[in-house]
Amino acid sequence: MQICLMDETGATDGALSVLAARWGLEHDEDNPMALVLTPQHLELRKRDEPKLGGIFVDFVGGAMAHRRKFGGGRGEAVAKAVGIKGDYLPDVVDATAGLGRDAFVLASVGCRVRMLERNPVVAALLDDGLTRGYADADIGPWLQQRLQLIHASSLTALTDITPRPQVVYLDPMFPHRQKSALVKKEMRVFQSLVGPDLDADGLLEPARQLATKRVVVKRPDYAPPLADVATPNAIVTKGHRFDIYAGTPLTE
Repeated sequence: MQICLMDETGATDGALSVLAARWGLEHDEDNPMALVLTPQHLELRKRDEPKLGGIFVDFVGGAMAHRRKFGGGRGEAVAKAVGIKGDYLPDVVDATAGLGRDAFVLASVGCRVRMLERNPVVAALLDDGLTRGYADADIGPWLQQRLQLIHASSLTALTDITPRPQVVYLDPMFPHRQKSALVKKEMRVFQSLVGPDLDADGLLEPARQLATKRVVVKRPDYAPPLADVATPNAIVTKGHRFDIYAGTPLTE
């Protein structure tokens, strides 16, 4: 994949070359999208809209730390949607990881989550965030146990994952209508990089075959159900819907 690669660390240790080789990235000086190594983290920038700033994954500080400390925890809609109850903490495959926010919420309340991300740039951002998270004295010990990244396309990987999870979580990219600054900024940068998930409808059936209990699909409230498969089971929040489908139980 071609993208502009930039190193702002001031180091001469060849970290950018290692990064490019690991994720299969090729430097393109004229690409409007840039993956930038800064002294703090790896970030994605839209060079023709510098005011949007950089997008990076941070499980330790910022909004994620606030959500972990002061958010709803088990009361969050995503936690309810995957079925967390009492001692039941399902094993989850997040098949459209993105920036890992929902996966992190589930991990923070005790679920083991395997994140799948097919875009190499997004996977590199996630990996960078995980590396810093794993090294953190506060969250590192449980984060290493509960949150891992698999760089693969869910369209093919969902048939190969073992052991099977109890829940598969899907949050495909869908054009956003919201005017919130954060969504607008992230979506503009993100959709410039990956575009909408036009093949997302193909995820529902393999997800249902893989999950032993349920599949949860997060949709904007105005979006049709994934693959036009309606379900009476949903958790509705302001602006979103978590559609719930039955999985395929384990056979003895």
